[in-house]
Order: sequence, then C-alpha cells, then structure tokens
Amino acid sequence: MDDLKKIIRDIPDFPKKGIIFKDITTLLADGASFHRMIDLIAHRYLDRKIDKIVGVEARGFLLGSALAYKLGVGIVLVRKPGKLPYKTRKKTYDLEYGSDSLEIHEDAFCPGERVLIADDLLATGGTVAAVVELVSELGAELVECAFLAELDFLRGRERLPQDKVYSLLHF
Repeated sequence: MDDLKKIIRDIPDFPKKGIIFKDITTLLADGASFHRMIDLIAHRYLDRKIDKIVGVEARGFLLGSALAYKLGVGIVLVRKPGKLPYKTRKKTYDLEYGSDSLEIHEDAFCPGERVLIADDLLATGGTVAAVVELVSELGAELVECAFLAELDFLRGRERLPQDKVYSLLHF
C-alpha cells in the first residue's frame, strides 16, 4: 500500500492555513494505480451481495462509479442541496465551523437493498455520518462505508457505525 500512499500529494495550507490536504488527483491520473486501488477495494465486496453504491459528492462519485462498474451494480448520488432533479430527502449536519446539507433522491433504494457508501477520504466523519442517516431513513441496509484513505488522527470512524468502516490507506 505504500506505493499508493506515495502517489497522493500533500498540499500544505489548503483549503486554509494549518491543514495538509491529501490530493488524490495524482493517484487518479495514474492509470495503473487507479486500477489497482479500485481492484483492491472492490475485491472486499465481491461476495457481499451489494445492491447499490452510494457516491458522496464529489470525489466519492469517482470512487463510487468505478466500484459500481466493477461490482456490476448501480450508483446513487448524494449531492449538495438543489443539484438533484427529483424529490429529495435532506440531511443537515454540523461542521467544525457551521453546518452543511446533503440530499438524496427519495426513491434511491428499494426497502432492504444492501448499500455500500463510497468516498475518497474519511476525516472527521460528519459528512458520511449524515449519509448513513439518509440511507437508513430510506430503508436500505448499510453494508459498509468504504474509503480510499483515512486520516486516523481525526478519529472519524468513531462517528460511524461500529465495524462498518473500511479504509484502504491510513494516514
């Protein structure tokens, strides 16, 4: 995994001073590394009977789409308010300085469908915790939350259901 970690570039003081941003665009641009990353994550779910992948805006769309293709299932998009064209369910959640909201189509799942939430990075866990709530409210069963990378020191997995978090890389 170290070879994949080395491809991810650190951007100091982005988006604000004191933060070191993990830029995955370098990994996405390297075809062999992107392919390997998707294969490694998808392998975990081959026999888990996933019905749908939930991709979290925006980089989660990239990971989620590739996983959905690899697993032969559909993808459901979770977006910022006002971006989805049909009736939506909305969840507002707290950030370090303020709040934000996400929306999902009301008819995204059939009752009991088994879903995998996919995103690029697990940091504080607030965004994905909101997505977990949306999935539950719509009657789907959460199989797991899958991430390319996790910033362990921020302890975001503590905000998510126990034993339902998988991260390929850890920082």
